[in-house]
Amino acid sequence: MNISVVIPLLNEEESLPELYRWITAVMKENSFSYEIIFIDDGSADNSWQIITDLAKQDSNVKGIKFRANYGKSQALHAGFKRAEGDVIITMDADLQDNPEEIPELYKMIIDEDYDLVSGWKKKRYDSKIKKNIPSKLFNWAARKVSGLPLHDFNCGLKAYKKEVVENINVYGEMHRYIPFLAKNAGFSKIGEKVVKHQARKYGQTKFGSDRFIKGVLDLITLWFLTRFAKRPMHLFGALGILMFIIGGLAAAGILLVKAYKLYYNIPTHLVTDRPWFYIALAAMILGSQFFLAGFLGEMLISQNKEVKRYNIEQQTK
Repeated sequence: MNISVVIPLLNEEESLPELYRWITAVMKENSFSYEIIFIDDGSADNSWQIITDLAKQDSNVKGIKFRANYGKSQALHAGFKRAEGDVIITMDADLQDNPEEIPELYKMIIDEDYDLVSGWKKKRYDSKIKKNIPSKLFNWAARKVSGLPLHDFNCGLKAYKKEVVENINVYGEMHRYIPFLAKNAGFSKIGEKVVKHQARKYGQTKFGSDRFIKGVLDLITLWFLTRFAKRPMHLFGALGILMFIIGGLAAAGILLVKAYKLYYNIPTHLVTDRPWFYIALAAMILGSQFFLAGFLGEMLISQNKEVKRYNIEQQTK
């Protein structure tokens, strides 16, 4: 099979029939063998009924329905597990992603041997204040942290080799950072294509302004896991040493001042009356806790047999 189109959705009953017809027309025009996988993320409208009706009419249509709203990342994960195509295309169900981009995305994966191609909605029809400006700031931060020169990490229109979706774990809210996850899994040929952005035709966006705050927090989490998930002592040990140095210098300063005043019979206060005593004590306690956190992390990793330490691309017989 050439292409699997994976479409997560939530309450998109109005757009689904039109989206299905549009994708089908593109696939038939280009003679692709394909499947369309709709993942209903706990819709409260008639989205699932429409999906089941389409599946009865067309064997290329498949559906997955969640019992509750688990989020886009979980929907993509379920769709990736079900997908059978050589190339996986993801897109949103709100008609803002243009299915006519699919043939070119497919060629970039097959002919140009990209592992992943991310869409870039260069010209957008969203509100500049609500989406455009925050998106630019978010994408700038994502480029700096990931090292990937992509302009639109959150674009739903992407194309993947099947091996990519088989080797990444999309969880939480990490759908925004799939290119980053792919890079960390060893897939280095990640490209970008300018794609058309359609104005929303039906309904309203399902994402609020809080998604940018969540996106930044997820980016920090991903950076931390990328750098230190397999070696937590490198972070916590370094912090522990830093705190011990601060505490040690503070304690040494207190002792030197105390010894100097005692030697020259200068009136002095109790050590516990000095603020530096508590700074030294707090720093040493924090240093001990950081070291303990690092040791516990290393112990958990050593005992967890399911930790994925590496990916093997090929091996001889």
